[in-house]
Amino acid sequence: MVTTTPVSSSASTATGTNSTAASQLAGNFDEFLQLLTTQLQNQDPTSPLDPNQFTQELVQFSSVEQQIQTNTSLTSLISLQQNAQTTSALNFIGHSVVLNGSVAQLSSGQATWNYAVTKPSTATINVSDSTGSVVYSTTQSVQPGQQTFTWNGQTNSGNLLTSGTYTIAIAATDTTGQTTAVSTQTQGTVSGVDVSQNPPNLIVNGQSYPLSQVLQIVN
Repeated sequence: MVTTTPVSSSASTATGTNSTAASQLAGNFDEFLQLLTTQLQNQDPTSPLDPNQFTQELVQFSSVEQQIQTNTSLTSLISLQQNAQTTSALNFIGHSVVLNGSVAQLSSGQATWNYAVTKPSTATINVSDSTGSVVYSTTQSVQPGQQTFTWNGQTNSGNLLTSGTYTIAIAATDTTGQTTAVSTQTQGTVSGVDVSQNPPNLIVNGQSYPLSQVLQIVN
């Protein structure tokens, strides 16, 4: 699934804003010159226009013009960066990735997650279906470091469930009964890119993940 929303919509808006500001500045500058010319033509010879004031106003106009040009350049750079991010994300399609997440695909009677704890713990693992109902639960002792949990698609009563996406939730406690932090990872094939997000998100196992959650490209 590839969403076709333009990635540069925000940049286009900024470009339009800068263009409008530049047009307004040009109009104001022309009006300023007309007023200045009229003032010079009708000034009191005994009390001429202060040249310092004239110079300060010209400097102010110049500073605003430079700021608008800087904003226009930054907008162009942002647009180029967004396009580069989209191109990079599209290259992930069809590749298998490991990423931070809790949703895995049950296929051919198997779904696999990785998880890690920081100390010896007892982990309670719950697997839920797409409706949020817990379909399988188990408890196991784990050591610090990376662990792999593979589920055969069966409920605790032995019923075999259909293929699809399932979510894991792990709660762990150490030997003193204190809660232990658990990080979970999942693996799947990138089936699409959602370019309506900034930066673009990858679609894996029917879920949307930002590029920052990708830990490894498997193939």
